[in-house]
Amino acid sequence: MSRPGPKKLIFATQNPNKVHEIKLKLGEGITIVSLIDLNYTQDIEEHGETLEENALIKARKIYKLYGQNCFSEDTGLEVFALNNAPGVHTARYAGEEKSAEANMDLLLKNLEHQADRSAQFRAVIALIINGKEYLFEGISQGKIAERKSGTHGFGYDPIFIPEGYSQTFAELDKFEKAALSHRSRAFEKLVALIKKTIE
Repeated sequence: MSRPGPKKLIFATQNPNKVHEIKLKLGEGITIVSLIDLNYTQDIEEHGETLEENALIKARKIYKLYGQNCFSEDTGLEVFALNNAPGVHTARYAGEEKSAEANMDLLLKNLEHQADRSAQFRAVIALIINGKEYLFEGISQGKIAERKSGTHGFGYDPIFIPEGYSQTFAELDKFEKAALSHRSRAFEKLVALIKKTIE
């Protein structure tokens, strides 16, 4: 198993879509190494009660295992009419199989009789660099659509309409979404710090 060098940063994820998003923001100079690249296939148990706790759990585990600068990310969809659910349970809203289709179906069902469909995506990034921990947050406000629409993106993208738009995240191209997304906004804060810190 190869180990990242000083200009490489481990992203504690097995999701290639998230890796692609950060690479769009990072540009040249820093190489992102995912858990897939490291052949790390185990699930990291996320037993925290907040997005911040879960992000730190993942980052600390990978930092301890590899001893290299790393970061992790946890995202929650917060629907105000549902008391901010699914929130920290976003990925497993409809069960442990983490099915995006089942998650969206359940959410749409739970909102059938709700007039208020406002929601926000909130992403939290935990970075451990040179042994020091940092947290970054990114928020994208919007609402839940009445039905799925679009084929781009992943997760809840086909039912989330960002503020100021009539299209879902899944109907926007990757560059439009990158300018609006919660994760992209958190990544911008991460990138600004690591470019100053990693020589």
